[in-house]
Amino acid sequence: MIRRCDDHDLVLIWTIINDDAQAYKGTIPTDRWTEPYMSMEKLQDEIDEGVMFWGYEEAGALVGVMGIQKVQDVTLIRHAYVRTCSQKRGIGGHLLSHLRELASEPILIGTWAAAVWAIRFYERHDFQMVSPQEKDRLLKRYWTIPERQIDTSVVLADAKWRQLSVEA
Repeated sequence: MIRRCDDHDLVLIWTIINDDAQAYKGTIPTDRWTEPYMSMEKLQDEIDEGVMFWGYEEAGALVGVMGIQKVQDVTLIRHAYVRTCSQKRGIGGHLLSHLRELASEPILIGTWAAAVWAIRFYERHDFQMVSPQEKDRLLKRYWTIPERQIDTSVVLADAKWRQLSVEA
């Protein structure tokens, strides 16, 4: 079951993010890694800035989360995580499909360039990486992240974004 998360889910969202984010340890630049990967304060800041989390439940337990955030003229998919013990069962794909249905604007996704598994996941769901120059422009326009993270990230775009880019 997919449902909108609320304030009661905050600790569970934080736990799932930090469980799954262990995959980044040793992969992303060491200067970008923190313990925990996302602090409770950072999670609350993201929610306060408009990230709405949706969760996937199995047997009454939240096992995956994915955020969606409207920023200007696009929708961002943010913080997509599935508990390590629940991965490889299509949960991320179900969440992504659900959030795509909610978005009327083009969708952009940012992730670490070294997170090859995440990039492949989004590519399997018809997202394509934008050029390095476009990536820099988009990350500066739609995200609030440090320059070092911009340097070590990629942006993937859906077909709607790609069509708009062709027409521009």
